[in-house]
Amino acid sequence: MQFVHRRRRGAELFLLVLALVVGVGAYAAVGLGVKGRVPADIVSYGGWLAALIVAAHITVRLVAPYADPVLLPIVAALNGLGLAMIHRLDLALDTHYARQQLVWMTVGVGLFVVTLVLLRDHRTLQRFTYTCGLAAIVLLLLPMMPGIGRTINGARIWIHLGPMSFQPGEIAKVLLVITFAGYLVLHRDALALAGRRVAMIDLPRGRDLGPILLMWLVSLGILVFQHDLGSSVLFFGLFLIMLYVATERAGWLVVGGGLFLIGSYVTYLFIPHVQERFQLWSNVWAHYGPGTDDLGRQSVETMFGMAYGGLIGRGLGQGSPWRIPFAQSDFIFGAIGEELGLTGSIAVILLYGLIVERALRAALISRDDFGKLVATGLGAAIALQVFVVVGGVTHLIPLTGLTTPFLSYGGSSLVANWVIIAILLRISDAARRPPPDLSVPEDTDMESTQVVKLS
Repeated sequence: MQFVHRRRRGAELFLLVLALVVGVGAYAAVGLGVKGRVPADIVSYGGWLAALIVAAHITVRLVAPYADPVLLPIVAALNGLGLAMIHRLDLALDTHYARQQLVWMTVGVGLFVVTLVLLRDHRTLQRFTYTCGLAAIVLLLLPMMPGIGRTINGARIWIHLGPMSFQPGEIAKVLLVITFAGYLVLHRDALALAGRRVAMIDLPRGRDLGPILLMWLVSLGILVFQHDLGSSVLFFGLFLIMLYVATERAGWLVVGGGLFLIGSYVTYLFIPHVQERFQLWSNVWAHYGPGTDDLGRQSVETMFGMAYGGLIGRGLGQGSPWRIPFAQSDFIFGAIGEELGLTGSIAVILLYGLIVERALRAALISRDDFGKLVATGLGAAIALQVFVVVGGVTHLIPLTGLTTPFLSYGGSSLVANWVIIAILLRISDAARRPPPDLSVPEDTDMESTQVVKLS
């Protein structure tokens, strides 16, 4: 067991070095592509990035030695690549978002360390099921308060406190996963009872529809009052997935899918913001170019850029991703598609797929139901967010305004996602940790026990 454990940690160290090579190498490649030389601050930048990753790695080794060895290197690679792409856009637009993002990464890694050090047992979170739910509701309502709430790009999802701005829905996402998991552990048996059978599917009982109806109304409320299509889809889809995993009843998927279709149709009829997004998606070319409102510029320039990138991309610093509005945040995946091509885009999606796979693996081997549901919910949150973002960028679905985890510019999103990884590592550590040897009584002298074994 110790030999396997050492080999696992050796593999993690190798992957971390590889992740740092990706991040620092991409930063250097951007400088070479744009200015023809390696950036002058490559040593300080690489040292800062390496210090953050090493600090995270040492913390995992000390307080969660049996945690999944793959999660941290994947996150380090994605975060480093995102910093390099934001720096590339800074050089073209004369902005300084990459420096701010590195500061936010420092805050995220700091909270990652604090979470692992203070949260020694993920099961303690179950005690705060309803407290987390109340805190999530308060956070979701904060943008609606006059004075601190702000409307940006049509969505009222931001709060401003002095010079700082924050998106509280990112933190609410984590709190809602804990709330859903704690609630479903307590009420899973009742929610799993079958009602009427229709078309070979056991639908839930009418008396048990309260939770999903409440979550449906909350999602509609977010859409109606905050015009936040992405968070509305994310929260409702997250609850539906966790409900299905907890009960193993396909009837909940049928009911949830029906409610989603009804809600989508009603909001399309009565909310102009949803109508605008759908019409923009259905005929984007009518909203691009001279003589139009030019609302389709993001999508059209992204399609041009990804087509220009082709299979292997133009190379870091060689494309024109700055033509895409808000490329450093909402549309950073389009910038990656132009400069790294289809190959780089698929590699990024595979990295996200590995994060989700490791989260589901931790859920499968977890020894407690609460840990299973939390790991499933956090993995589903990342999967849903990536699907919605990439689907919107590639024009598969209407745009929603969510950020790409670990890649996009945005402090609140980056910090929340680092906390998500910390919780997943804690659950993974508890699941992989060898069970205690109960064959030796606690008051038995260990030296005498070893002598007996040797004899």
